[in-house]
Amino acid sequence: MSSNHLLIESDKEHETLDRSSASNFFSGSLSTPSSRQSSPRMEPSRFLKKMKRKGEKAWYKRKRVKSLVGVIGLICFFFVVNWFMLVRLQYHGRKTNAFVNSSSVSVKKELKKFGKGKRSQYGVYGRMLALAAHALAEGQNKREPKDLWREPVVPASAWMPCADQRNWEPSGGNNGYILVTANGGMNQQRVAICNAVVLARLLNATLVVPKFMYSSVWRDVSQFSDIYQEEHFINYLTPDIRMVKELPNKLQSLDLEAIGSVVTDVDIPKESKPSFYLKNILPILLRNGVVHLLGFGNRLAFDPIPFQLQRLRCRCNFHALQFAPKIQETGALLLRRLRKHEGHSGPLDHYLVGPYADSIMKEKRGQSAKASRYLAIHLRFEIDMVAHSLCEFGGGEEERQELEKYREIHFPALAHLKKTTKLPSPAEIRSEGLCPLTPEEAVLMLAALGFNRKTHVFVAGAQIYGGTRRLGALNSLYPYLVTKENLLSATELEPFKNFSSQLAALDFIGCTAANAFAMTDSGSQLSSLVSGYRIYYGGGKMPTIRPNKRRLAAIFVKNSTIEWKVFEQRVRKAVRQTKHIQSRSKGRSVYRYPRCKECMCPTD
Repeated sequence: MSSNHLLIESDKEHETLDRSSASNFFSGSLSTPSSRQSSPRMEPSRFLKKMKRKGEKAWYKRKRVKSLVGVIGLICFFFVVNWFMLVRLQYHGRKTNAFVNSSSVSVKKELKKFGKGKRSQYGVYGRMLALAAHALAEGQNKREPKDLWREPVVPASAWMPCADQRNWEPSGGNNGYILVTANGGMNQQRVAICNAVVLARLLNATLVVPKFMYSSVWRDVSQFSDIYQEEHFINYLTPDIRMVKELPNKLQSLDLEAIGSVVTDVDIPKESKPSFYLKNILPILLRNGVVHLLGFGNRLAFDPIPFQLQRLRCRCNFHALQFAPKIQETGALLLRRLRKHEGHSGPLDHYLVGPYADSIMKEKRGQSAKASRYLAIHLRFEIDMVAHSLCEFGGGEEERQELEKYREIHFPALAHLKKTTKLPSPAEIRSEGLCPLTPEEAVLMLAALGFNRKTHVFVAGAQIYGGTRRLGALNSLYPYLVTKENLLSATELEPFKNFSSQLAALDFIGCTAANAFAMTDSGSQLSSLVSGYRIYYGGGKMPTIRPNKRRLAAIFVKNSTIEWKVFEQRVRKAVRQTKHIQSRSKGRSVYRYPRCKECMCPTD
């Protein structure tokens, strides 16, 4: 047999053997136990374990694949949701930006429209007003600064009213009678009344209920009982001084001027000390039995003065003087409408409108109703203030001539002084902070402080110099702006028509009860009295904005170049520095700064 044949046969045997082994291996699972034991090649338990492990691995792989697919699907789902939300936000952002831009553009258009009038109406603040309009439109959904509507409560509430406490016997008023005719408007008259009460006690005199001088500026014939409750005034101060409504008949027939009993404000230096009255007025009183202080006003110093006399001053202002019922009733109606008829009373309502404070609660809408808070601002920008300040307000030669004519009629002494004496220039006066804020400057201050466009603003004041058009910028930037003339009907205001002092009393109520009050002129008597009243009865919860006009003047002078953010920061800093709570310093008014031991008592 050849070698090739032997190789082929060997291959066939190996092939047959391999097939037989394979057949026996795969048939092992069906073999009997004896056959499995006799055949060392067939091990079913090891095979099953191996197959089981392979099955588990396959199942685990399938599970991992499914989990991976699920995770990928979840990630895709999140991507889809995020894409959808992003599209919505972009769409909403475009709408918001469009609204903001349209609001800003509309305000700017209004300002541009107003700018077409006389330059004197808006001064030099066109650029700043446009920036303010844009800032208000962009920030109308932002939160306002927290300190806008509150005082530093802890130090502010550390004082409580105590001017009603007495520590002396009633005065007999044996040295004669004091007649007082107070000059000025309602607020100047209020100061004169309380100064007269102190003089009556100092001189041991009987005070005749003060009368009010007719003024060519105010043109008001109101007398004491038209504005205040006369009976309450007399009765409340009876433990302090003796008071009567009229002079005795025997003294009424005397020619007081002829006997030298008439003393005018020219005869009494401003803020005279008590010693002046003891030396110069008491002898007249003892000699003639009566003295008439004509044109009496701010003629008594705040320091030095005995403790109890200073407390009497506060007692008169904060307790004895209460508005007449018709003013209280209309004042309560004004407050109800300022608060949008929510039926919530404020902490000062009872002191301002007396029993009519209860009527504010009648229109209560339910326990869940929230009172509508409002900001009050006193624009002391009437023509008398503008003319007396000797400042200029951007009106050019026409304005200068108009104010000069007004001074010659109503302030002849000032007009003469201006012609015969070299006075500081209007720019120098402004740099010293002695000019009243214009309506444009006031609205820029409010916007810089952070009051948003939705703020409800109550504007107090009489006839604004320049008319209602001068309020154009204020109206445009703060559309929720109202005055007593807007809130009260012509019928409701009819009893007060042509009585500027009584109308001023309504402004006093609206400003004093406000959630926040902004002054624009520190020399204003109304602002001084309102801020003092809010301190005395507010319990540290009635913030007042007292701008430092000297610092504001330094900021406003850069109106043509300053950026809004810088302007905003500087105004806030200038106003924040005036919010520090401190006791009255020597020589300052107790009507404006009642935090002193004579008027208020420390709680600690």
